[in-house]
Formats: sequence, C-alpha cells, structure tokens
Amino acid sequence: VQLQASGGGLVQPGGSLNLSCAASGVTFNNYYIGWIRQAPRKEREFVAAINLSGGSPYYADSAKGRFTISGDHAKNTAYLQMNSLKPEDTAVYYCVLDPYIMEIVADTRAANWGPGTLVTVSS
Repeated sequence: VQLQASGGGLVQPGGSLNLSCAASGVTFNNYYIGWIRQAPRKEREFVAAINLSGGSPYYADSAKGRFTISGDHAKNTAYLQMNSLKPEDTAVYYCVLDPYIMEIVADTRAANWGPGTLVTVSS
C-alpha cells in the first residue's frame, strides 16, 4: 500500500486548508483512511477517518464542527477540509489506512502510513 498525501502549509488562525490522500496498491476490499496528527512534544492524536465504501465518518472532538472528511471511492482518495484553524492545530498530519477503524481511532496506529504533511497555524 502506498499513500500519497498533499496539501498543508502555513495559514493564519481562522483560515482553511485542505489535505488529500490517495491510496494505491490496496488489496483488501474494506478499509478506513484518515489522518493522525502529532504536534511537537505531544503524543499522536486521531483526527478523522472514513470508509470510502460508505458509512459515517469518524472525528476527534477537536475536529468536530471544523473539519470535514470526504472520499472518492473511485479514486481511492480521501480529503480533509479544515476550517477555522487554530494555533493548536499545528502539527504534522499523517495520512493512514487500516482495515480496522479502532486501530486508527483508539490506538492511533495503523498498518499503513503516508509521509507527514506539516500544517502550521500562525499569524
């Protein structure tokens, strides 16, 4: 499995960014794709995840109401629209993929990781 991430960068507080993650080489039919982030000197934190085959998305409390995850099953791609960004959202965001949602949500680990994308929210 390969995960190709794009997006990220520097944005002012209150601004928006969009991340995307395209998966290739996936051999299992059902899987979840999402993001885990890690800020400096902090532990990894689940952000959001989705099953591209359908079903409700999953969000961390810190993301609810501000972030929206969506997906394109035909393209094996997920998108994370981040609005109303705060300085505390500053972190490296990792795209992840796993057949089991709890590996991503509860354990902040996954079988497959993409390269990190730095998101910096600062004035």
